[in-house]
Amino acid sequence: MVKRRHARKPRRQRQNSLKGKTVTLEINDMAHGGSGLSLYRGKPVFVPYTLPGESITAVISGQRGNVLFARGQQLIAASQDRAEPRCPHFGPGRCWGCQWQHIDYSAQLALKQDVLADQLSRVGKLPDSVIESALKPITPAPQPWAYNHSLSLQRAESGLWGLKRQERGVEPVMECHLAHPDLLALLLELDLDYEPAQRMTLRRGSDGRQMLIFEIDAEEEPQLETDLPLSVNLILPDREPVNVIGDAHSLYTIGDRRFRATAGAYMRTNIGALAGLVAAVQQMARLQGGEAILDLYAGVGIFSAFMAGAVDRVTLVESYPPAAGDADHNLADFDNVDVIEGSVENVLADMIHEEARYDIALVDPPRKGLSDEVIARLAELGIERIVYVSGNPAALARDSRRLINLRYRLRKIQPIDLAPQTYYIDAIACFEL
Repeated sequence: MVKRRHARKPRRQRQNSLKGKTVTLEINDMAHGGSGLSLYRGKPVFVPYTLPGESITAVISGQRGNVLFARGQQLIAASQDRAEPRCPHFGPGRCWGCQWQHIDYSAQLALKQDVLADQLSRVGKLPDSVIESALKPITPAPQPWAYNHSLSLQRAESGLWGLKRQERGVEPVMECHLAHPDLLALLLELDLDYEPAQRMTLRRGSDGRQMLIFEIDAEEEPQLETDLPLSVNLILPDREPVNVIGDAHSLYTIGDRRFRATAGAYMRTNIGALAGLVAAVQQMARLQGGEAILDLYAGVGIFSAFMAGAVDRVTLVESYPPAAGDADHNLADFDNVDVIEGSVENVLADMIHEEARYDIALVDPPRKGLSDEVIARLAELGIERIVYVSGNPAALARDSRRLINLRYRLRKIQPIDLAPQTYYIDAIACFEL
């Protein structure tokens, strides 16, 4: 007779919690997301408001898997690149609208270059030789302070308006050194009593006209009045804009052209840097004349406006109806531009069915990057050159690997700083078959 032996269930070993422990750290690198990066007992530790080359004491504040998070406690040795922040709202536990005011601007540029290269290597699995060949020096912003023509705020529990804190909650703000001074003056003048709105945006056009945009969670008949010289618009839960007072759109001047952007339409906020972004995109496109261009996620048509005069035809695709309407208006002086309102995935599927032919695709996707369907359909269309405008180095790195797997070659990446004092990195990449 054979007796069965019942195996004992393995004991679950508890992981010793390090939360609350004070440790001494050497900050070695900058991580994507704005925090300094160190190691403790072989585990990566993310510490905001620190720089590579610094020694600190810190308190472990949390752990996720094998990754630790910490709050800086004492600065033992400071980096020579450390700078004095301008804003009283900046610092641990406070506003997280900008994350790098403690870093000299020239050092910010070098760190963004390094972070982008690291993402291409770790996330995109690109060989060092490819990165070194393709990645060009970052282009600085023309203005490192007071550059934003838009200020988006949330309502704090106190009822005041502010910006998100790093961990939770909203920091009521009376200053913001990234916003145009006119927006701060408007914020100080506002006396708001409109409970349906939990989010609002202050916007300034290139002509100096200002707009107040409320995002509301329910469709209610607004009872709003103002004696200030500004326009007021609502964004309903389905993203439909409703004009309440004054103009429904703002006007922006980029280079020698003026663009209309309706409330709710996406517009990069550093208006003064957009001419440089357009020039970098044009350089990547290397237009010879006679090309057919696809402009995907095109917004209000900025890139198309600067390319349409040099090519045979442009097809612009935008899913947000008000932005597509703006593009129609902004490109009305061209007879070789078609504006299509619809999702990029669906429009590309139709183009494949119709056996459409294009030479260049310009893609400016949201921060999550391109979907699998879009990448596959661009390749199926046989697009020879893709110019990719990115606001997220991790998404760009991931999509670079996907495109390379489909026989595209990464020719060039031009990083450009549109958001000084923050960790955000913009870049334009060129891929060719």
